[in-house]
Amino acid sequence: MATVLPETASDGKALTDAWDHKGRPASRATTGGWGCAAMILGAELFERMTTLGIAVNLVPYMTGTMHLGNAEAANTVTNFIGTSFMLCLLGGFIADTYLGRYLTIAIFTAVQATGVMILTISTAAPGLRPPPCADAKGASPDCVPADGKQLGILYLGLYLTALGTGGLKSSVSGFGSDQFDDGHDGERKKMLRFFNWFYFFVSIGALLAVTVLVYVQDNVGRRFGYGICAVGILCGLAVFLSGTRKYRFKKLVGSPLTQVAAVTAAAWSKRALPLPSDPDMLYDIDDASAAGTDVKGKQKLPHSKECSTLLHSEGTIMQELSTGRVILILTNDGMVTQNGCSFLDHAAILDREETAAGTASKWTLCTRTDVEEVKQVVRMLPIWATTIMFWTIHAQMTTFSVAQAEVMDRGLGGSGFQIPAGSLTVFLIGSILLTVPVYDRLVAPVARRVTGNPHGLSPLQRVFVGLFFSVLGMAAAALIERHRQTTSQHGVVLTVFLLMPQFVLVGAGEAFTYMGQLDFFLRECPKGMKTMSTGLFLSTCALGFFFSTLLVTIVHKVTGHNGRGGWLADNLNDGRLDYFYWLLAVISAVNLGLFTVAAKGYVYKEKRLADAGIELADEETIAVGH
Repeated sequence: MATVLPETASDGKALTDAWDHKGRPASRATTGGWGCAAMILGAELFERMTTLGIAVNLVPYMTGTMHLGNAEAANTVTNFIGTSFMLCLLGGFIADTYLGRYLTIAIFTAVQATGVMILTISTAAPGLRPPPCADAKGASPDCVPADGKQLGILYLGLYLTALGTGGLKSSVSGFGSDQFDDGHDGERKKMLRFFNWFYFFVSIGALLAVTVLVYVQDNVGRRFGYGICAVGILCGLAVFLSGTRKYRFKKLVGSPLTQVAAVTAAAWSKRALPLPSDPDMLYDIDDASAAGTDVKGKQKLPHSKECSTLLHSEGTIMQELSTGRVILILTNDGMVTQNGCSFLDHAAILDREETAAGTASKWTLCTRTDVEEVKQVVRMLPIWATTIMFWTIHAQMTTFSVAQAEVMDRGLGGSGFQIPAGSLTVFLIGSILLTVPVYDRLVAPVARRVTGNPHGLSPLQRVFVGLFFSVLGMAAAALIERHRQTTSQHGVVLTVFLLMPQFVLVGAGEAFTYMGQLDFFLRECPKGMKTMSTGLFLSTCALGFFFSTLLVTIVHKVTGHNGRGGWLADNLNDGRLDYFYWLLAVISAVNLGLFTVAAKGYVYKEKRLADAGIELADEETIAVGH
């Protein structure tokens, strides 16, 4: 890809790093800009509305219509959402390596529309769901659970929707930002505004999902709710395709996952070779550039000996988290050495055969900078691993919290209007939208004065606050559920608004965790692996939902009897959901402790490079300066 000089980007009429639909250099005047960005935002609006509209109201359908138990219904939701997030990694890989973002969005949007249409048919055709019975929970003997064919069609629709969501979500924000030139001052400011509008459209889609869409599903008909989504997705796709002649397209840059795999493979193939005593003897981008290899504008990085080591007192190792072979040597003066990540340095050894041939495959020889970029990803893994638990907590807001709402008084005053159980998620979204400006206007200024950090709280401090709120949210949920069970034994049905604290606390936690995670991964990912930041974030979401499935399965099997009863009984009044919430609170508290240890030991990339006499590139400073 050609390098864009600031003067050329600012004054030229044609861009040198973007092309139009015919493969010609894109014209600044006739391509890109807000008109194209608006068409792309429409696709994201319907994606968010569809995915959340299905997820938040799926538990009542699985229990009341398909006659499944609470635990199985909850797992259906968490598996669906987890798969949607995990498939974002596949979508990102395909977009970066093979199809590009435009084709990825177009193809996977069509896949998503197909999945939603199958869901519409599944809910509309009488033969694709079991016959109704008197007991909405399906606990009476005359209630027949859905059979394999009925569930198979439903799951086909769900997972086609998840596949489409994964491909669309992975590329839509990136393709939107491609419509602005980050080498042009005016367009760079527009691009930053685009991300604000992107989050706004995501929030609007979420609000429409948990209010209008859920109401239509419950009161008009689920098939109409899903049908609206299918029509909306197809309309959004039509609008998106209509902008083809105006879009700017970028050259494929390859997936950072390929670089991680290449460095690992090259290091393994040369694991028997001795490392040079001087790291400067390792193959690096200067050597690669001299050999005619395209180094894609990478910034040369200094050699590092460790992935993650923290030592605060003599003779005490507080943290060592790494991958591969790890050997620690503790010296008398309290210093620690290790060669765990030196294993990866083998990938940059230029052996005699490669020297004689003059060429080498990227799978057998990588630059030292490539290796250092992979090491930087490894350094982030302890933080990455300890943020997964938050999304396990978040999963309860769309599963068991909805089940709680079903058995509570959902009346709105004396109007006779019943709030749909799935619409309680509006408190979660409202809490997120309220927390962001409160942090920006109230918390951040105070934090700047206290910490001296111009950005207020650091990314890891924000994640800490979010994780702490999630612990409080689960503790509140446990206390509220116990109070609900106690009063129900006396025939009292409590108002559903008592669930607000758990939604508000977890929503505030999501705002802090979401902002902190995105900022951290974007700030710390190497310049040549920026798309990895999205992948790391989305994978924590996916694994968090999958971990919820695992916990629910284990708890239901250990505490239940013949698939019923136990903590997660089909009838919540016969179970102990409060115990499950306390279990999550304890696990989250332990995880918070582990995160604190990992965060204290983490040194930000900016500081490490500054200590080595290297400044961040301008575009990286811009990226992390929000």
